[in-house]
Amino acid sequence: MIDNPDKSNRANADKGFRWTLARRKVVWAYIFLAIPIIFFAYIRIYPALFAFQMSLHDYNPLAAEQPYVGLENYEKLLDELNKRKSPTKAAFQNTANYLLLGVPIQLCLALMISLMLNEIRFMSTFYRIMFFLPFVTSTIAIAWVFRMLYQPRFGLINVMLQLVSLPQQPFLNSPKQALPSVLSLVIWQGMGFAVIIFLAGLKQIPRTYYEAAEVDGASRWHTFRFITLPLLNPTIVFLLVLQTISFLRMFAPVLAMTEQGRGGPLDATTTVVLRVYREAFTSFNMGYASSLTVVLFVFILIITIIQLRVTARRIN
Repeated sequence: MIDNPDKSNRANADKGFRWTLARRKVVWAYIFLAIPIIFFAYIRIYPALFAFQMSLHDYNPLAAEQPYVGLENYEKLLDELNKRKSPTKAAFQNTANYLLLGVPIQLCLALMISLMLNEIRFMSTFYRIMFFLPFVTSTIAIAWVFRMLYQPRFGLINVMLQLVSLPQQPFLNSPKQALPSVLSLVIWQGMGFAVIIFLAGLKQIPRTYYEAAEVDGASRWHTFRFITLPLLNPTIVFLLVLQTISFLRMFAPVLAMTEQGRGGPLDATTTVVLRVYREAFTSFNMGYASSLTVVLFVFILIITIIQLRVTARRIN
């Protein structure tokens, strides 16, 4: 039997039209995806590359020329870190202290609160809003409120200490107490976000696991250790990485809570980002500030990769 040539040609034409239509969809999909990628590259990748370029120059926006100096800014940074005392060394040490103290305390407190909130039903939404509210409040506004609370004579905390016959504390005026005072604000403000994320992770754990553990006579501690923690692992990894980056980039609380935003007293609260800000926009030494930015970026990248490899694991 011989096929009809006209019918065969129409079938081939329809097939070609369908293939062309499918190809057009793919092309338009790539075009629409390219728009946010180009925008992200322009506002994120290009500034990062430009910062690295500035770090290789004696860059001053007020000068007519920006001479190329190679790795001199990085050598200067290394010399500052090797000194016994320097503002740059203090900035890196304080940032490490913020990270090592703040992230564990914040995540542990957030996990405890989320476990309690997960058990209540009455006014649960109200409590969640109350814990989350500081996170969406202006950091500068909260920092000024805490700064007033820490005032030596008329601050609320010192007034309460005096009422119970305890000595008043210098808080932000003490090199030893200033960093914990700033850290307490950062932990409190960011804890609400971690609580909400932990709650979302807890809601994803099937209740059947807890029912089976209860039937087997498992204690609350064993249930938490062998059911809750393993199944919360993706949530813990997500928050660990996100909050680590947040603490490494800490800037606004220190700027608002310290005298003239210098990170004092005696550089006791200064951070790397604050050091970048002061070098770039106070001293107009943007080449050196850019080298600090590049080094901080490398540290964040390395720490994030290590955390993902050490803490992340697959859950079957």
